[in-house]
Amino acid sequence: MSSDPAGELRHVMQRLFRRFGALSADSTPCGKPLPMAHAHALMVLLEQGELTQQELGKALNIDKSNVARLCAKMVDAGHASQKPNARDGRSRLVSLTASGKRLAREVDAASHARFEALLAGMPVRLRRELVSSLSQLVEAMETSLGESVESSARGEGSTP
Repeated sequence: MSSDPAGELRHVMQRLFRRFGALSADSTPCGKPLPMAHAHALMVLLEQGELTQQELGKALNIDKSNVARLCAKMVDAGHASQKPNARDGRSRLVSLTASGKRLAREVDAASHARFEALLAGMPVRLRRELVSSLSQLVEAMETSLGESVESSARGEGSTP
């Protein structure tokens, strides 16, 4: 490792996102003609069922206005439906339509195949270590995000 591990991690993560296809605005890394947020929302709703917009936004780690726009696009595409939440009358419940469920299953299968292909290109002995290391990185990100959210609430801004 270099004398700047943070810089090296940053560089590797940038290459990872670029090579994986995460920056494409109109298709998923697994080749589906959907924005990534739309594909991820489909898979979250397939896995978890009906959610409020707030719950979906939290699962996707996107803010209120972006989740509202995403849900509107999903409704327009015929992949989701929305209705007022009878429990509070203010929030909106989002669920998949039959078409949305079919597409979510297609996206899920294509995503699984993509990750199988990626793992096939790695030595078997390193696969578990890779998944473990990435899990630890995600945990560190979640911890850091929690601290950043608390800092923002106190007015202590952070620089990306």
